Amino acid sequence: MPVYLLAAACAIAVVVIASRLLRRTGRGSDDASPDGPTNNHAGAMLSALFLLAFAIAIVVPWTSADAARSNTYTEAQALVETYWSAGRLDPADAARTRTELADYAAFVRRTEWPLMRDHRTLSPDGWARLDRLRRETAAVPFKDGDDSQDARTAVLDHLSEISAARHQRAMDARAHVPPGLLAITLLTGLVVIVLPLLGGARPRGFALVPLCIMAALLAFGMYLALDISHVFSGSLAVHPDAFSAVSGEFARIAQGG
Repeated sequence: MPVYLLAAACAIAVVVIASRLLRRTGRGSDDASPDGPTNNHAGAMLSALFLLAFAIAIVVPWTSADAARSNTYTEAQALVETYWSAGRLDPADAARTRTELADYAAFVRRTEWPLMRDHRTLSPDGWARLDRLRRETAAVPFKDGDDSQDARTAVLDHLSEISAARHQRAMDARAHVPPGLLAITLLTGLVVIVLPLLGGARPRGFALVPLCIMAALLAFGMYLALDISHVFSGSLAVHPDAFSAVSGEFARIAQGG
């Protein structure tokens, strides 16, 4: 942050020094008009900067939310595949594995999702549940030529897929728009709103109507940029719909054997 402030201070100093030098050389003319070249140039550049920062602040979280939502369905599908493969284990091992998978899905939906929304992190208990399930599956005994060996391998492969998707979900929970980008968006938005007033214009009557409409829309846009800056909260929040549907899939598979 100090480097950014230093760069801004240097840019301001360049403008002040250049204006003083031009005044001393007698070149150019004074510009105090609200619609003069100074205000026109500054207004165009500030508007372009705001639009650029605003577009990034909207597009990046939108794209991140779509990717995070897709990953939750990947993780949920891996749970379903694991549940299906576990049915090929011995009855006792199959029942234990399926129960733990159902408990894991319910834990993610009920306990871990609020944690991601409020604290942007995953619960250590979720990792412990998954690690315990992998250890227990790896310890399942089998005989040469027995189908349970292939079943155990399939379950372990699907558990690896769940772990990979969970790691991605942890990264998605920590991801956020850089604070500097949001600060630039808010600052340039505020400056664009009051720029005509700063330039010396004094709008009256119906001239205030478009200015007020622009201010209201810009304020709405800036709030939207803040609201969607995290994929598990706000208007674009990713919800645990994928894990909610898993219980129905588990019941259907269990009924089919």
